[in-house]
Amino acid sequence: MRRGWKALPVMLVLLFAASTSHASGFRLPEAGAKAMGMGFAFTAQADDPSAIYFNPAGLTQLSGNNAMVGLTYVKENGGKFSGTTPVDDFLDGFTAAKSETQKTLNFYIPNGYYTRTTPSGFAYGIGVFTPFGLGQEYENHQTSIFRNQVTKIDLRTFVVNPTIAFKVNEVLSVGFGIDWMYGTAKLGKTPWAPTLGGNLYELALKAHGDAWGYNFGLLLKPTENLRIGASYRSPFTLRLKDGDVNLDGINTTGVAALGGASVSQAFFGGNTSFGTKGNATINLPATFALGAAYTAGRLTVEADADWTFWHSYTDLPITIQDQRPPVLVSTDAQKRWKDVVALRFGAEYRVTDPLSLRAGFVYDPTPVPADTMGPELPDATRLNYTAGVGYKIGPWTIDGAFMYIDKFDRTVNNQNNATLTGFNGTWTGNAWLAALDIGYKF
Repeated sequence: MRRGWKALPVMLVLLFAASTSHASGFRLPEAGAKAMGMGFAFTAQADDPSAIYFNPAGLTQLSGNNAMVGLTYVKENGGKFSGTTPVDDFLDGFTAAKSETQKTLNFYIPNGYYTRTTPSGFAYGIGVFTPFGLGQEYENHQTSIFRNQVTKIDLRTFVVNPTIAFKVNEVLSVGFGIDWMYGTAKLGKTPWAPTLGGNLYELALKAHGDAWGYNFGLLLKPTENLRIGASYRSPFTLRLKDGDVNLDGINTTGVAALGGASVSQAFFGGNTSFGTKGNATINLPATFALGAAYTAGRLTVEADADWTFWHSYTDLPITIQDQRPPVLVSTDAQKRWKDVVALRFGAEYRVTDPLSLRAGFVYDPTPVPADTMGPELPDATRLNYTAGVGYKIGPWTIDGAFMYIDKFDRTVNNQNNATLTGFNGTWTGNAWLAALDIGYKF
């Protein structure tokens, strides 16, 4: 056990150094390369240390001490938009169609696990992984057609998940865990008002916080070749407290609406920069997965249904401590996301004892309703195609996987010219991911 705990600081360093991206919504199931190769249809199989994430009851299938660390690389091709937004279209009647492409971004999603399973079937361990994340940025913060809504957003979370599992009998195993989440968030935007001189300032918010949750799982083996698994994770209420809110480039142009004064003079004492504090609360969803796996000779196939209960994400309140109405105020963006069910299918063929080949497919519907979709996450239903390979060398296991995300085109018409929010137009985009895990049994 002591050798496993020594690996924990290394895992934490990897996690703090990582950035994140978004899956459907902004959930990240990339917690294991073997699972990715099978389209994340892993709730019933759950037979490597990533079972801590996918189904803790699966730890009873392991033996001895196991450690695994890994990394998923995400190449997020910038989403493309064609249509209209309130910004810069105010003077021409909001009719000029424009286009914009988000920056192409690279992200790294790490994971790390240590487990020990005794001959009696009692198991314990700890995992660290990134269950939620979001990253978007627009190229020019001064001229982007979305700048008054968002220019950059970066949400990073990681969870430390100590876990126990045990066999009730030869058919049923159960597992339980406690989850501690740490999260950081960055938000940038350039508020814009045509009557106040255009761009008001560039805002940057940085905050962090933590939250607690729990998870549990069940694993049934009614026959030699059939496994049925179920796994639940509780919601998190992530409170980001006492964040830094910094304003730079405050507009110094005098305007008639302010009697010839500028935004800088009227609201910030003539200063071109300003700092205050801010808080935000993000209600992250509960999840539940149900899967069945069947093995026939060297072939294992699995199908999962995976629920994400996004109804908890009703709004995104951001509170500003030292407000300067109407140019700097607290906000509460409405979200009202919907619960969704992703369908996951995977297969593994053991070519030889050390070599396994894998493939998978995921139907991943979007939880984001059209009326509240914003440029920070122009989400769409997607089809995910995966492939993977595993190889064992003595006590070592190497797993690799590749995933291509094909996002549906999505047309949304939620532009509100009175509040200068939303957009009317069509989004397109895609991404691809590559994962590598290295495991060691001792």
